[in-house]
Amino acid sequence: MPSRHFACLPVYLFLFRRINGAIAAITSENEFHLSPKAMVVKMEGEEREEGVMATDFFWSYTDEPHASRRREILSKYPQIKELFGPDPLAFVKIAAVVLLQLWTATHLATASWLKILTVAYFFGSFLNHNLFLAIHELSHNLAFSTPSYNRWLGIFANLPIGVPMSITFQKYHLEHHRFQGVDGIDMDIPSLTETHMVKNTLAKSIWVILQLFFYALRPLFLKPKPPGLWEFTNLFIQLALDASLVHFWGWKSLAYLILATFVGGGMHPMAGHFISEHYIFNPDQETYSYYGPLNLMTWSVGYHNEHHDFPRIPGYRLYKVREIAPEYYENLKSYRSWSQVIYMYIMDKSVGPFSRMKRKPSKEAGAVSKKDE
Repeated sequence: MPSRHFACLPVYLFLFRRINGAIAAITSENEFHLSPKAMVVKMEGEEREEGVMATDFFWSYTDEPHASRRREILSKYPQIKELFGPDPLAFVKIAAVVLLQLWTATHLATASWLKILTVAYFFGSFLNHNLFLAIHELSHNLAFSTPSYNRWLGIFANLPIGVPMSITFQKYHLEHHRFQGVDGIDMDIPSLTETHMVKNTLAKSIWVILQLFFYALRPLFLKPKPPGLWEFTNLFIQLALDASLVHFWGWKSLAYLILATFVGGGMHPMAGHFISEHYIFNPDQETYSYYGPLNLMTWSVGYHNEHHDFPRIPGYRLYKVREIAPEYYENLKSYRSWSQVIYMYIMDKSVGPFSRMKRKPSKEAGAVSKKDE
């Protein structure tokens, strides 16, 4: 990237935050914003002072909070079980976005590169990120009761993303739920390589722009799993679609899809959920929800505490969990803006890749890890 682009980075970040202010609702007292005032946090006998980036992860010696909260809520509000089950409109919603995005790609076959990039960022990125989060929904079997039907729909939703990832994502994501924060198993946590490379505002900015690559490639390097028939099916169908686009409409149509995926996973409002979900801005909490307008486009993934508490509830019903059991969520810190989360992550000098909670592997987690070897 040319040096003049780096020189403009503070301007980009300023504008990014101002745009965020236009879409963010007024926050309640439990929705917090970081300030440059000093804050000292004690973890494992050490002091962590704001303004100084940590040199280790936060370590917890208790279980992740969601399983116990789930049991407690269900014992008090058993009617929540009525929310379990597939989203009957999932197929329709996914098909509409897939067809719209593929039509857009063909429509841009002869467009200029500037137009392709502009449409990719301001339009296509929202569609592809929507499909990525549809795949997240399908990884929990929330479109059909039959798991294989969800896999087929996930492969279909994968098509405009341009790169095969649906089946592989499911394998790693379910472990993220089952073993949240467990060292060596939860691949949602940055690698040590990332923590050593990302140590300042500039490096964090670059990391945010490229975070989709880190998110996708991290598990393949740190915890590779042998591919099976479903992965090869996902790969073959995706390559067939990509090749067909190039053959009939040219490289620009495929480039548009790839660009939409890339820019939508970087310095983009919808990509803020990658950071907001589990990066620690408050040492007393490791999962955060987002209650802003972009939930309408992201399968309500912002209801992340609710999702981890009840992964069998589809996104469009998660708000009902908070309505039924408000006392379990009202006092938790939450966000109204994903753009602001990105800004906070980049500009707060004490926050970085180490700002995640980790746990030592239990016997069960160890058995899973050995099984993958």
